[in-house]
Amino acid sequence: MTAISSRIIAFADRWPKLLALALGAVSATGFAPLNLWPLTLLAFAGWIALVARSFKGRRALGIGWAFGVGHFAIGLNWIATAFTYQAAMPAWLGWVAVLLLALYLAVYPALAAWGAWQVRQRPATEPSYILAFAALWALTEWLRSWVFTGFAWNPLGAIAAGPFASAAIWIGTYGIGALILLVAGALPLLAARRWKAAALVAAGPGLLTAAAIAGIASASVTVAINGKAMNAPSRIPITVVQPNVGQQDKWEGSKADANFAKLARLTAPKDDVPRLILWPEAAIPDYLETGYPPVYYDRSPAEARGRLTSLMNPGDVMLLGALKLEFDRRGEAVGARNAVMTVHSDGTLGARYDKAHLVPYGEYLPMRPILSAIGLSRLAPGDIDFWPGPGPHTLDLGRFGRAGLQICYEIIFSGQVVDRTHRPDFIFNPSNDAWFGGWGPPQHLAQARLRAIEEGLPVIRATPTGISAVIDADGRVRESIPMHTAGRIDTVIPRPHAPTLFALYGNMLPVGFALLLLAAAIAFRRRGR
Repeated sequence: MTAISSRIIAFADRWPKLLALALGAVSATGFAPLNLWPLTLLAFAGWIALVARSFKGRRALGIGWAFGVGHFAIGLNWIATAFTYQAAMPAWLGWVAVLLLALYLAVYPALAAWGAWQVRQRPATEPSYILAFAALWALTEWLRSWVFTGFAWNPLGAIAAGPFASAAIWIGTYGIGALILLVAGALPLLAARRWKAAALVAAGPGLLTAAAIAGIASASVTVAINGKAMNAPSRIPITVVQPNVGQQDKWEGSKADANFAKLARLTAPKDDVPRLILWPEAAIPDYLETGYPPVYYDRSPAEARGRLTSLMNPGDVMLLGALKLEFDRRGEAVGARNAVMTVHSDGTLGARYDKAHLVPYGEYLPMRPILSAIGLSRLAPGDIDFWPGPGPHTLDLGRFGRAGLQICYEIIFSGQVVDRTHRPDFIFNPSNDAWFGGWGPPQHLAQARLRAIEEGLPVIRATPTGISAVIDADGRVRESIPMHTAGRIDTVIPRPHAPTLFALYGNMLPVGFALLLLAAAIAFRRRGR
């Protein structure tokens, strides 16, 4: 053993939580925009080895928690930027929010570490320990997606790229997280020269990746041969608009006309072919529905719709983010809906989608009587909270096919983005990433790519400041507009695949995969006794 190795081990034994905190911070560099995924693998390998050296379960729990704090504090640093746009709260509170969120989210890696430590056998680098760690990581990530309404941002699978990410069609994003843990866990085994054990642990990712590639190839052939069976229009022309309107200007009343002019300039038709026009979340401040008390309108719904139809060809359809108000019996607004509305070229409104998965503290303030009394406010402008919609459903747009809708961060929730009884032809994900800093938008895009792979559906993103993109059903970005750039994308929506296994069974698959890994871990443990 070298002198350097001895010093590292001595430091790890004396300051395990501090080392775990540092490893967690390094592990977050694998996410966009840095994409340093080899560092993520090494950091996880070090963490796995560190937990294995724990002599008590409580110590393993603490090491897991410290790792999680570093992992989430760095990966979610962009959240601090959101507070700089809320005048009611000091900007420094954003960093407090990042730390508090990281302290909570770290509970999940802590549980995975503690559970793996309980399953392990001596020596602690045996396959049973690694298999258990991978299984419990996947299960705790799945729990994180729905406990307390869920916060699924940056699942470990988001660092995957290329063929490895293709395994999502079989085991979803959380299953990919387990595969990454298996690869990372094989590294300490290799360091200990346990070749057979390392090969056993690493075999799962290789086999599943090969199966995923074969599955995608099969799906592609199915679409090519039997495209009509998909019942999707062969070509859906679209115009995706990114006006580059920053958060500081978005709700500034004096800049409303200038903001609309940017949208209008980028929307004007280039020919007379009917197209589907896609605008970002909360694209305009105008209320498009009639029936509100007059005091709420800056311009009439007819005038507001007229401004939109003046940009459209006959036969065009527009999907755009807009607000809907909810009133009490006295005619006072008591709630709002973050909606996507359908506007036809004749000015009529079509089907509407209301965002279902709202952002706590962003779109509504939990425990409002208490928190508002101490001066806190939600991050989105306004004094009333948003109300949730019923959940995913598909809008029939006639010649433009069937659209699934997911507004902004709804797209991060694996297995919750599609109405499975009415499968759409594509998913439209209007978003406002203008307050997500420099790291949030590329991370958001990476997670949207995973949804495309899982569901076998193209995903179209329209944002005010980036990153707007057209993503095909294999998760490839066909076209995009960079951050902080005004632009438009004129193209056709890529073809959908036949429903993937994940599209049919959802998160039953990663949970089942994790339980199989856990069963294998227990079997290995008993065999080694």
